[in-house]
Amino acid sequence: MTLGRREFLGGVAAAGLLAGCRFTESSGNEAAATGDLAKQLQGMADQMLAEYPENATILGIATGDKEPLNHRFTDRTPAGVAARADAAKKRLATLKELDLSDLSVPANLDAAVALAGHELADEGFRFPFGDAIVLDPNIGFRNTPYVVNQLGGAFVDFPDFLSSRHPVTNEQEAVAFADRVDAYALNLDGETERLTHDREAGVIAPDFTLDSTLKIIGGGAAEKPETSGVVTTLRDAVTKAGIDAKIVDRVTQSMATKVLPALQRQLEELKKHRAAATSDAGVWHFKDGDAYYQWALKAGTTTTRSPDEIHQLGLEQVKAIQSRMEQIMAKQGLTGGTVGERMAALGKDPAQLYPNTAAGREQLLAYLNGRIADIRTRLPNAFATMVPGKLVIKRVPEAIEAGAPGGYAAAGSIDGKVPGQYYINLRNTAEWPKFSLPTLCYHEGIPGHIWQGEYANRMPLIRSMLAFNAYSEGWALYSEQLADELGVYADDPLGQLGYLQSSSFRACRLVVDTGLHAKHWTRDQAIDWFVKTNGDDRGSVTGEVDRYCSMPGQACGYKVGHLEIVRLRDKAKAALGAKYDLRTFDDAVVKGGNVPMTLLETVIDQFVAASGKA
Repeated sequence: MTLGRREFLGGVAAAGLLAGCRFTESSGNEAAATGDLAKQLQGMADQMLAEYPENATILGIATGDKEPLNHRFTDRTPAGVAARADAAKKRLATLKELDLSDLSVPANLDAAVALAGHELADEGFRFPFGDAIVLDPNIGFRNTPYVVNQLGGAFVDFPDFLSSRHPVTNEQEAVAFADRVDAYALNLDGETERLTHDREAGVIAPDFTLDSTLKIIGGGAAEKPETSGVVTTLRDAVTKAGIDAKIVDRVTQSMATKVLPALQRQLEELKKHRAAATSDAGVWHFKDGDAYYQWALKAGTTTTRSPDEIHQLGLEQVKAIQSRMEQIMAKQGLTGGTVGERMAALGKDPAQLYPNTAAGREQLLAYLNGRIADIRTRLPNAFATMVPGKLVIKRVPEAIEAGAPGGYAAAGSIDGKVPGQYYINLRNTAEWPKFSLPTLCYHEGIPGHIWQGEYANRMPLIRSMLAFNAYSEGWALYSEQLADELGVYADDPLGQLGYLQSSSFRACRLVVDTGLHAKHWTRDQAIDWFVKTNGDDRGSVTGEVDRYCSMPGQACGYKVGHLEIVRLRDKAKAALGAKYDLRTFDDAVVKGGNVPMTLLETVIDQFVAASGKA
């Protein structure tokens, strides 16, 4: 089953928020009158920065007039969510009035991308529960019906952001850190207020995900202020920078009197959720859950495919990928049992496992860095335009690893001063047999998320701030394929099996995500099917299935986006013949920016037309 163009959803086919900051005016009438669309889009980007201010820090642009953004976090109170929904609706109305018929004009394409993002966000904001965060480039993939869950919420996002993304090199940045700690407390209470509303509306997370959430938040609430992760982060940074340590006293006091009590209040509200929770895994179990899932699938894949169609696509992809795995297994003498059973046995081979110790984790991280160094030497064969690809590989913080996914990436800053960060969850090294590790590097790091993010950072600001899950994850999956095509597994057949198991894993997600939310599968049913089919570690799969319960639809974007990029590559090859060049095709995909799938076809059609004339 392939996805046709008609099923893809694209925008053209289908600043009182911050006192003290001066932003570009974004009046639709003024900008249209002057014909300065680029200026109008810049104004919208400025508004979005004010709404999601931590992104100014991430991008490295919280300076000058935008320095006050360095002191703020996204407002997660009910009023803050309502203000963002209203602002998105107004920008959408302006974007709908534009004439975007000629997408060969770069600013028109930028506006079409903005239109698509705002259409998805506006539809998501209409649900009176959960988080529709399509427009937040930092966590825009993480749409969820549950305001706080084992994967996200202020209790996860804020300490991690402060420790890994907020620089403290001078007194001003230290004060900004302290201000953000105060905002942390306010946002915890804002989330708790929304949790109460959603509980009363019957939108309650499954009991098993709540158990994980309660455990993590309980640990945070039990911290001593002076030894908490937040205070320790600031103390270390202040010492390193030679700043007056008095600011640490302020943050310690804030933790004691504001943050920790707010965490405790949130914990008590979540205990009420747990008392009312059931083990029903899918969103079908609450009112409007089916409609929510249809939107979540649309946001996650930028298609209008039904759950049944995506479910069937997953089954077909698993069959096709595992047929290739069978051929490699036969050559390696791996016989007897299903593909899943043989991969499960291989995953338990002591020769494939690092010790579950501090030393073993260091060995594993060293191996990952070696894979990154190797792929760098191969990239000139895949790209005509190179970027530095700055990244560091980190362990997921131990405080949140129990509920966190296996791996994820965070973009670097526009100025390159802060590298991209690729995280791997090392709660148990048995979840990462050696043959599974290389493909994670290519997915999260280079030429995957971190690599693509550096191209995005060269675009107009609004394009740096808009990301579509199917493109982001589709590109990362395509990057895994590129690495294979570049010969990284020429002498590593087990690593190639790991790559194909990873691809099959993403196909399994199509089956399991739709199974949970549309076919009323139980959690155990989903875990059992996944483990039996793909042979992954049961502990790892359990965390994955719980992730799909909390973030419906997101996991379906990987394979859908990947298949579309490959389809468009085949289309370009057929059209260009001898003029086709892999390097310029890959350039076209990453330099065209993060787009919904229907607009990616427009980008590639323009590339084909230009290449044909060359």
